[in-house]
Amino acid sequence: MNPARALIKGVVCGVRVEDIEEPTMQEIRYLDKLIDELAKGKAIEKILRK
Repeated sequence: MNPARALIKGVVCGVRVEDIEEPTMQEIRYLDKLIDELAKGKAIEKILRK
């Protein structure tokens, strides 16, 4: 996993990624958000806020 994944912010399935307390579920939501944003054509640098 990318070490910058904690910089991913936003809502996936109505839940804010940064507010999820369960570590495993938060990792899954990071991947969901990443896939959603890539599918929309957004650059990975913008998603990871580089």
